[in-house]
Amino acid sequence: MFIQIIQGMCTRQDDLHALADEWRRDISPGATGWLGGTYGFTDDDLFVGVVRFESREAAMANSERPEQGAWSEKLAAVMDGPMEFHDCDDVTLLMGGGSDQAGFVQVIRGKVDDPARLKAMLADTDSIHEARPDILGATLAIEADGTFTETVAFTTEEAARAAETMDAPESMRADMDYAMANATFYDLHHPWFESA
Repeated sequence: MFIQIIQGMCTRQDDLHALADEWRRDISPGATGWLGGTYGFTDDDLFVGVVRFESREAAMANSERPEQGAWSEKLAAVMDGPMEFHDCDDVTLLMGGGSDQAGFVQVIRGKVDDPARLKAMLADTDSIHEARPDILGATLAIEADGTFTETVAFTTEEAARAAETMDAPESMRADMDYAMANATFYDLHHPWFESA
């Protein structure tokens, strides 16, 4: 799997949402290898999109379609400034990946010097699920330099906040502290989802 993370400031949220609906309706049927995406805005108008493709090749082929190029120009026009794109070939699904039933999504971006340690910690899904039953699933996308984007789907924000106040199991605490040392958390209170 291949994940592309798109982020940028956007105060025209309704316009962007309408464009996303247009993409789903008019452009996604021709997007070979597109699997779906998770989208939303933070409280300070940062748009975050986490888009999943079967492969980098499928994503790049979609980018080269004329209709995709025309749509991308419309997207750029509703943004408040430039967008950032992060391409990740190293993708791990946790507990089956995200969930379109999530009521709250948290996108966590950070950087580690040992991606294998991060993946090993998150591979212990039994311990994670036991400690955090509010988590429905997640994706972990890692860039070549160790920058990671974890997209975590929660049942509700209330359940997520309540669980945050509990201590992580001792066996996970050191790895959690390591992974989240310099991480930034983006809360998507009203996420929306698209699936192929």
